[in-house]
Amino acid sequence: MDYLSKIKEPIKDELNDFVRLFDESLTYGEGLLSQVLSHIRQRGGKRMRPMLVLLSAKNYGSVSDVTQNAALGLELLHTASLVHDDVVDESSERRGQPSVNASYNNKVAVLVGDYILSTALLRVALSDNHRIVQHLADLGRTLAAGEILQLWNISNQIISEDVYYQVIDKKTAVLFESCSVLGAISVGASDEEIEKARKFGHNIGMIFQIRDDIFDYYDSKEIGKPTGNDMTEGKLTLPVIYALNHTEMPAIHTLAKKVKAGTINADEIAVLVEFTKTHGGIEYAEQKMEEFAREAQKYIDECVKPELKDAFNAYLEYVIQRKL
Repeated sequence: MDYLSKIKEPIKDELNDFVRLFDESLTYGEGLLSQVLSHIRQRGGKRMRPMLVLLSAKNYGSVSDVTQNAALGLELLHTASLVHDDVVDESSERRGQPSVNASYNNKVAVLVGDYILSTALLRVALSDNHRIVQHLADLGRTLAAGEILQLWNISNQIISEDVYYQVIDKKTAVLFESCSVLGAISVGASDEEIEKARKFGHNIGMIFQIRDDIFDYYDSKEIGKPTGNDMTEGKLTLPVIYALNHTEMPAIHTLAKKVKAGTINADEIAVLVEFTKTHGGIEYAEQKMEEFAREAQKYIDECVKPELKDAFNAYLEYVIQRKL
């Protein structure tokens, strides 16, 4: 049995319900809005975030309508943020498929993103749980702050591992953190249990983003972005940050500055990618993933119900080993 099958096994019925409700939330009569929402629904995805909400809820109780509405609110908020991010980043693809702004235009993408965001608010309101509503609202603020921090960091000439962690904490880790928290809140878990779930989700999210950043140093059609795409967008991620901060090579540091200035070309990016690989950048990033994984494993060993351990272990292994 593969990782995803193991993850889904104890929540397969609840996940089917989630997918049905999610598709219903992104359905709208006829016309342009209907077309764009259909385009977004077709992207599907593996549902890693809602699966974590459902698993977290099941670990502390039973999945309920409150859980489903919390999961829907979070996934819709995430979907809206991706539509808006593609406009900000001027991206033409999202995981190998045309982005909404590329298929239509920026105006349509912004408005559809707003529509999905409003739908997220509607769904989370249906949870009738003030704590869940408050958490999702705070999540939206954090995601926006993370995007702004990333934009600022592009122009920041200091190449800092600490700032990198601040960015991915606000852009990615907080989403997985919220999955664990919302699942636990939805079934009435104690504050102590919610805090432990939060730390687990945070560690999962950090691993997820570091793995995603490692992808940028290898070419794969499955991943849906060319090698060095982050550098093209002015972003320096953990592997190259480590290599730069542990090597005195003025010419390479000049290339890094060109990344931040947006003046680097494809040949120069190829040099930076190769430099990162030969100076321990990938190995260091994988080492950091292992550190977060050890903390996540501790939670599974100590806090997860026996009947759910296989699913949680598969979730952790999938995030570490995933290929796209």
